[in-house]
Amino acid sequence: MSKRTGKALRYLARAFTALLPRRTRFAVYRNLVKCDAAPPERLVLKLAETQEELEACFKLLHDAYVGAGFMTPDESGMRATIYHALPTTTTLLAKYDNRVVGTLSLIRESPLGFPLQKIFDIEAIRRAGGNIAEVSALAVDRRFQATGGMILFPLMKFMYEYATRFFDTRHLVIAVNPRHIGLYESLLFFKRLRQNPVDHYDFVNGAPAVGAHLDLASAAEIYRKHYDHKEPEKNLYRYFTALQMPNIVFPDKRFFTTNDPVMTPALINYFFNVRTRVFQKLGEQEKRQLHEIYDLPAYKAYLPRVADDGEKKAHGRRQHQRFSVMCPAEFFIDGREEQLFPLMVIECSMTGFRARTENRLPADAHGKVLINLGQQDHSQMRVSVVRGGVSDPQIFVFHIEEADVAWQKFVNVLRMASTHGELSAATQFWDRANPDASRLH
Repeated sequence: MSKRTGKALRYLARAFTALLPRRTRFAVYRNLVKCDAAPPERLVLKLAETQEELEACFKLLHDAYVGAGFMTPDESGMRATIYHALPTTTTLLAKYDNRVVGTLSLIRESPLGFPLQKIFDIEAIRRAGGNIAEVSALAVDRRFQATGGMILFPLMKFMYEYATRFFDTRHLVIAVNPRHIGLYESLLFFKRLRQNPVDHYDFVNGAPAVGAHLDLASAAEIYRKHYDHKEPEKNLYRYFTALQMPNIVFPDKRFFTTNDPVMTPALINYFFNVRTRVFQKLGEQEKRQLHEIYDLPAYKAYLPRVADDGEKKAHGRRQHQRFSVMCPAEFFIDGREEQLFPLMVIECSMTGFRARTENRLPADAHGKVLINLGQQDHSQMRVSVVRGGVSDPQIFVFHIEEADVAWQKFVNVLRMASTHGELSAATQFWDRANPDASRLH
């Protein structure tokens, strides 16, 4: 069979399948799944961390978006957006023979929001509780697009595991071209947002877009119901939730942080000032939001200038920095020491923390908390509940009566490290500067 004939047959098969009823069509798509439980060692999936890796991802994304008509060619040969500059965005990549062949980005909420918020309403998702991340900037090298998901499925598995294990994400949202929404609906069980498809989405050069949402809290059970009876190569339930894939290199974390920022001041300057004109094109509000996010002297020289920045920052700066984490904990209320209340600490500062729990805690409760800050770091402190259940009945705010040495180290190291890669160096620096405290710990 010639290459042209094969292509024609595939086109006819897709056209015929598109005519089937929705339920039947989606069942056909699921039967076409072929996921390799043991991909070749030549395939590696990891976070994009270095200048070379990020540049390769942005170039792959540029070529894919230009080819699909989602952007006009940029003189840099890259597609880098303001969201890529944020510490709350993580870019995943797939390498084959050490060449980047796939990428996608997970964008956590920040003062700049999400790209799709410009056209879709996600307030109903917010009311369900839990953190939201937008899946964006997906691209696969065209040489691998006809290989039955050889790159796409491992990349999706990496995304699923990273979002659930490290990124503290309950909801995934996407805005995709209408011709691609079937993949997300039929295989991954995304549900369309209530709004009608948008005919003109500026973020992708005016192409039409459909918004959709996946609740990760219920995704595993949905996958079990639809896939667990299938043969191994079609069982996306076990593929996503049980399979240990050595090709995936997860970040080496000293502490249970949720964000893995990689943009150093030098990388910020290189990608958004030197190679592209992203910062030059920002509006005044976006510039101010960027300064709010990067409230560190090392970054100021490379951020776009804003009017009256010093005065506004003096009024807007929080007294205590807060950090996004995912630390398991146990709370024992005074007088009820025999009763354990499991917590998940999700945000911390030197004087307190926010935690998620399925238990309704009494107001003004006092007691002892044990917190796992990392695999080797643990904190034990006296705390009190100061607020809970206002916007989310599972979220409570705790005040720390006196921070112990482990907590002080934890928060100070997070203050010192602006990127994931700097955590180890910041920890060593803190230990050298506080030798007595380190011996106590």
